[in-house]
Amino acid sequence: MVLQTRPMRLAMVAGEPSGDLLAASLLNGLAGRLPDTTQYYGIGGPRMTATGFDAHWPMDKLTVRGYVEALKHIPEILRIRGELKNQLLADPPDVFIGVDAPDFNFGLEHALRAAGIPTIHFVCPSIWAWRGGRIKKIQKSVDHMLCVFPFETEILEKAGVAASYVGHPLADEIPLEPDVPGARRALGLPEGGPVIAVLPGSRRSEINLIGPTFFDAIAIMQQREPGLRFVMPAATPAIHAQLQELASAREGLALTIIDGQSQLAMTAADAILVKSGTVTLEAALLKKPMVISYKVPWLTGQIMRRQGYLPYVGLPNILAGRFVVPEILQHFATPEALADATLTQLHDESNRRTLTEVFTQMHLALRQNTSQRAAEVVARVLESRRGRA
Repeated sequence: MVLQTRPMRLAMVAGEPSGDLLAASLLNGLAGRLPDTTQYYGIGGPRMTATGFDAHWPMDKLTVRGYVEALKHIPEILRIRGELKNQLLADPPDVFIGVDAPDFNFGLEHALRAAGIPTIHFVCPSIWAWRGGRIKKIQKSVDHMLCVFPFETEILEKAGVAASYVGHPLADEIPLEPDVPGARRALGLPEGGPVIAVLPGSRRSEINLIGPTFFDAIAIMQQREPGLRFVMPAATPAIHAQLQELASAREGLALTIIDGQSQLAMTAADAILVKSGTVTLEAALLKKPMVISYKVPWLTGQIMRRQGYLPYVGLPNILAGRFVVPEILQHFATPEALADATLTQLHDESNRRTLTEVFTQMHLALRQNTSQRAAEVVARVLESRRGRA
């Protein structure tokens, strides 16, 4: 009689495009460490599924931004979490890895950890910036935290949470010196002359709020400097159509809207006007002068402001510990203000040199071969579990 051994199984949940990137990086690292028969399943995005991940639910079911905006989606999100929790408790994986999406994952991790399933969380929530009370949820829910920023491990270890700094996969992916001419050739943009990349967001709700302001800022900049060219990536065909509609309402814009390829668009640019989010870290790693902006509904903005601890929201400023690039938010984000600030970023050569130095240091600190470092931690947790079994 031949005994059948069950394949190793890792359950994962990612709820945002940035989480999809992180999870895919981890999955690629695990592929060289764990048996080929290992099964990876849960909730994920396209980068994860490209590695062979079995997404029982698509990631976009969880991709909701803001307090007020999330209310109408709460019943479906809670239903999905309940169904996934019941599945994992009935047939436990060897480890559960929650990737970002803390509001979804911590509740799930708490229940799984109480049942004896090891839990790893990839990306420490920004408890150092806002909602510091979440450290109590982390203590109850997470066996080991994978941190993408170096200062986070000390905060967690003081709270009794095991943590490892693994760097950020974007820092591994992006070259230290971006190929600007190559990016322009790839996009069909002229190699000479100033180019500004404009990124108003990847969701319809974001573009509804800030898109018209960004497009009006483009029109102002072009009126002032007719030689400018603009490039704007669209995350999906639906977003492309939404952006094209905004562009068509403003005749004569020297704007190229492209499908995806946001990193290529930013590489080709001399300056960037960008919505707040992980994409601002990508812009910093590309060594680009930028203006960070966002608009959210008034109530969401009030809640975020009252729970915040830092004077800045953009990752480049948070990591630098000071304002190295301007942030123009909420009602301050007028077309004129965004146009003024972006043109200043475009033309201030002294500021460009300073930013290149700051962002290069940031890049080197974050470049840690994240996929392998994170995979090492997961492998250690699995080995420890087998040792206790």
